[in-house]
Amino acid sequence: MNCIIVDDEFPSIQELSYFITNFSSIKITEFFDDSIKALEYVQRHPVDVIFLDINMPKLDGMAFSRVINTMAAKPIFVFISAYSEYALEAFEVAAFDYILKPYSENRMISTLQRLENSSPKCSNDKMTLWGSDKLTVLNISDIYYCEAHEHEIHVYTKDDRFIVSSGISGFQKRLPKNIFFRCHRSYIVNIDKIKEIIPWFNNTYMLKLKGLDSEIPVSRKNIISFKRLMGI
Repeated sequence: MNCIIVDDEFPSIQELSYFITNFSSIKITEFFDDSIKALEYVQRHPVDVIFLDINMPKLDGMAFSRVINTMAAKPIFVFISAYSEYALEAFEVAAFDYILKPYSENRMISTLQRLENSSPKCSNDKMTLWGSDKLTVLNISDIYYCEAHEHEIHVYTKDDRFIVSSGISGFQKRLPKNIFFRCHRSYIVNIDKIKEIIPWFNNTYMLKLKGLDSEIPVSRKNIISFKRLMGI
């Protein structure tokens, strides 16, 4: 899991970096004191978490988060602010958390732990997902498909669903490329679970999976790659 920090106060960046580095395995990839440059970076690079100050010049944190929420692959964002009055608005734009400055060590550690628990842990052919107040170890091959919902990914097996706080592009990187295909901007499918390929509107397809009633779309953008993959 990686993150960026967007804050125009250098001492705040230093303090936050200390907590992230010393109390989590989250990797800090960039720092920004300019929210416009931060937004340009997020649009070009995969980012899992954004620690975001609300009172930023040029583009404030709330406006920044609304732009993020229009993206297909939405990073998680954690607001950091010296002011409590924006908390309600922060959660209206689906913030993961809202942390007040100056930082409390216990509060920061709690947030970092929850971030790490919300992220899937992958080892070889297994993945550990957090759901229903427990960690479940899955064989990656048991995942049928993944669907993006706002700032979450819903991961489906034959019998269960897990919810992961992640953008779909970031989650896709944790899956083997030879098994999982990004068939739509909101869907990743396990090609070994495909039972039927049904022709659909505008020369696209709908996919039926073994043992499931769900139908998964293949977008026009991904048709050529899908046909090549499936030998059609």
